[in-house]
Amino acid sequence: MTSGALAGRVAVVTGASSGIGAAVASALAEAGVSVTLGARREDRLRDEVDAITAAGGRASFRVTDVTRRADVEALVEAAREHHGPVDILVCNAGVMPLSPLAEGRVGDWERMVDVNVKGVLYGIAAVLPEMVERRSGHLVTIGSVAGRRPFPGGTVYSATKFAVRSLVAGLQLELSSTAGIRVTDVQPGVVDTELADHIPDPDRRAEFLSRWEARRALRAEDVAAAVLHAVTAPPHVNVNEILLRPTDQPT
Repeated sequence: MTSGALAGRVAVVTGASSGIGAAVASALAEAGVSVTLGARREDRLRDEVDAITAAGGRASFRVTDVTRRADVEALVEAAREHHGPVDILVCNAGVMPLSPLAEGRVGDWERMVDVNVKGVLYGIAAVLPEMVERRSGHLVTIGSVAGRRPFPGGTVYSATKFAVRSLVAGLQLELSSTAGIRVTDVQPGVVDTELADHIPDPDRRAEFLSRWEARRALRAEDVAAAVLHAVTAPPHVNVNEILLRPTDQPT
């Protein structure tokens, strides 16, 4: 493990059982951060923590459903108990069940709001009071290029990412200059993760995946590098947004 700007810090990462969340947790641990991973799949969380600790890092986990406020509060409390006060919160948990609005998949819409928006709010609520008291902390959200422009079939998903982008902008206005809280929304384009598996219609899912068979998508590690860039900036620098697309993504 390296020792540098992040050595001794404590972080919580949601959606950390695979993909971007797992890559972020690993990158933070390699930089000297004590990391607590939260997600629903205990077996995957255990594997990720074992890999981090085997490499010399400090990590723990707690099974967490971010749609339950009590779960998120318990995740943050577990981080405090294992490692100390939380310095960095990475809200990564997200779902993307794409479908046209006319199909009326209201349950999917509600799920996206619950995970992609309310899950972020629950995380912020759990860590913000002590960050404000210490006048220090960094809130990171994993947004999307969809938070800048909607696309057919992704209208509700885009709306949730627009909401998070607006939330981060508001947090910066309210808390950065007065309480020293830094905020960052990382907005990736297409990333090679399990997110496409959430698309409910198998034909639409296959079509989405086929468009990227001959293209180079981002890797989870690319997004983790963007997170590291933000959280390792000097204290007087607040990296509010990072937009990164695959070179092969035309829009």
